[in-house]
Amino acid sequence: MTLSSSGPLTGVRVLEVGGIGPGPFAGLLLADLGATVIRIERPNGGAGIATHRILLRGRRQLVVDLKDPRGKDVVLRIADASDVLIEGFRPGVMERLGLGPDTALTRNPRLVYGRMTGWGQDGPLADSAGHDINYIAVAGVLQPIAGPDLTPVAPLNMLGDFGGGGMLLVAGLLAALIHARATGQGQVVDAAIVDGAALLTAMLHSMRASGRWDAPRGQNIFDGGAPFYGVYRTADERWLAVGAIEPQFYAALLHGLGLTGELAGLAQHDRHHWPATRERFAAVIARRTLAEWLAVFAGADACVSEVVDPASVTEHPHLALRRTYVDDDGLVQPAPAPRFSATPLAMPAPAPEPGSSETGLLTVFGLSDDSIRELVADGVIGAPLTETVGASPEG
Repeated sequence: MTLSSSGPLTGVRVLEVGGIGPGPFAGLLLADLGATVIRIERPNGGAGIATHRILLRGRRQLVVDLKDPRGKDVVLRIADASDVLIEGFRPGVMERLGLGPDTALTRNPRLVYGRMTGWGQDGPLADSAGHDINYIAVAGVLQPIAGPDLTPVAPLNMLGDFGGGGMLLVAGLLAALIHARATGQGQVVDAAIVDGAALLTAMLHSMRASGRWDAPRGQNIFDGGAPFYGVYRTADERWLAVGAIEPQFYAALLHGLGLTGELAGLAQHDRHHWPATRERFAAVIARRTLAEWLAVFAGADACVSEVVDPASVTEHPHLALRRTYVDDDGLVQPAPAPRFSATPLAMPAPAPEPGSSETGLLTVFGLSDDSIRELVADGVIGAPLTETVGASPEG
């Protein structure tokens, strides 16, 4: 598998300071797009490598003791020569380490300093602990996502950590990077999951304002109320996803289900009929297997698809043809995206091994081999698994 550097961000250098979840996801996206991402890991901080193995792909890694003044100096040297810095600590932590934006931007005025938090850098909850479920709950995202008994159901940790977190941070970083290259002026990007999750509700609030989302929870078009937008169990205990919103797609759905005549007199968007129609859809779909329904709807614009298990994504013909997922020595992971015509993306290198430290990178940032050996001997930076003094961070 190709591990060479490629992509539209080739030549951009990113310093990623520790962190889990949305911060590493932002680093993954930047590395996938071709940036050189150097991750600073704390001593004995590699326990999360297994959980974050895919999120940490494409990195170069240095183990640094940030509590030692010499470790702080190492990180600042790298920041001086970087385009972007990412950190995901609670507000004030980087300042207490002497690595805050005031210090970093004074030394490197072009630096884009990205801060990834749940609540943001200010506000009553800024210093509070939290996880994805807490941020999307407060942002008004969790309440509409409910099960049959109307209990809110957490959508894994995708909407907050990754959709409203890491992706928002990357959008902000790229915008600020364009500005920095045009003006020479860097800045701080304050990316809060609660803000990003709120952004994801733009259509929901548009529908509320236009009267398209005014029924009680569980009775609206996208929250389980509409029979033509939901998931149904098949005869073989598999699942069929239906999203036939437009009238022509709904007509194709009724035709495939054999319900055109029976339901012809019921208006598609008349909510009074939705519960009964949903029960009818469920009863009909439960009579056949998933494979049989896929055969019925093959080639029909009815917006019907199978629900694919994460363990089976490499077997789906569409995903396989596009190589949406790749199997790298038994590790199934999403391929880099999106796709570029002039600067195609390559599959990045695997995550660093736990405890690995590419100390040779530091020669690029002005440290001599003797200084590096002294820092390693004193435990300020981690010893490399293999000697790499003199190596380049590019490539």
